[in-house]
Amino acid sequence: MELTTTFLGFRLPHPLIAGASPLADSLDGVRRLEDAGAAAIVLRSLFEEQINAEGLATFRATQAHAEAHVEARSYLPEPELFVMGPDAYLEHLRRVKEAVDVPVIASLNGASPGGWLEHATWMQSAGADALELNVYHVPTDASTTGEEVERRLIEMVAAVRRAVTIPLAVKLSPFYTSPANVARKLDAAGVDGLVLFNRFFEPDINIEELCVESSLQLSDSSELLLRLRWLAILSGVVRPSLAVTGGVHTAFDAIKAIMCGAHGVQIVSALLKFGPDYLRRIRQDLVDWMLEKEYESLEQMRGSMNRQRCPNPETFERANYMHLLQTWTP
Repeated sequence: MELTTTFLGFRLPHPLIAGASPLADSLDGVRRLEDAGAAAIVLRSLFEEQINAEGLATFRATQAHAEAHVEARSYLPEPELFVMGPDAYLEHLRRVKEAVDVPVIASLNGASPGGWLEHATWMQSAGADALELNVYHVPTDASTTGEEVERRLIEMVAAVRRAVTIPLAVKLSPFYTSPANVARKLDAAGVDGLVLFNRFFEPDINIEELCVESSLQLSDSSELLLRLRWLAILSGVVRPSLAVTGGVHTAFDAIKAIMCGAHGVQIVSALLKFGPDYLRRIRQDLVDWMLEKEYESLEQMRGSMNRQRCPNPETFERANYMHLLQTWTP
């Protein structure tokens, strides 16, 4: 059974990748992921705010801004609350590269162009095999246009692309006005991969304490559907390799993503729930299903249900919306 795939230029034995999570915060953790069969490992993100706070000495100014609102301060982590500062991150990256043989993908997380992006070169020097630029931005200024948001994204990506020679992936939000157009612009900017999609953790309202509360909820398979739609739309349209993250909990989830065009399948929540060894089960279930359906290779399956090749491509478009609303019965 041929499970090999090419993601970010790496020939991987299979598409199952350990996505960014606390599981890779220790050398024991990354070794367990490798032993469980992870084809590649993505380290957790180094945040723009961390770099600015420590490298540019702006945390005090940020802290002063936080005090402008009585509730806001608790949402801005003190420097010591970050798992790893910039220097510790680079040292951890070096040690991880020495500890495992699979590709190690570093991650930068930010929202604006600036000097913090220089850390991409330092990550490359520390041994990162590739870089994932995680763009998490919530535009709240009503005067900011969608065009400005996209331009800032492309500027960030272009700055990193100029700075590093290692493969570059961009983890995207699904909330651009035209995700396909953004993907095409990123393709033109020279990215090697697109990761769909960043998970937005929505705050809740405590109606008793009259405050906004945050909590991290692990994903479930229902979150995969949005990602399948855009994988299917982008597959065969853009040059960069495609990866899915968010909602992959079973081999069937991975199969759906691959059929829609994914070259890589990042898994996080399922590994946090069941441990790194759960990767073995997903891989074996994938092999068993392919044998049952008489697939000879992953390549035979990839993209077979994308928008260009599936028997009913209109389902990925407006027709699906109309059909469901008109045919539903209680």
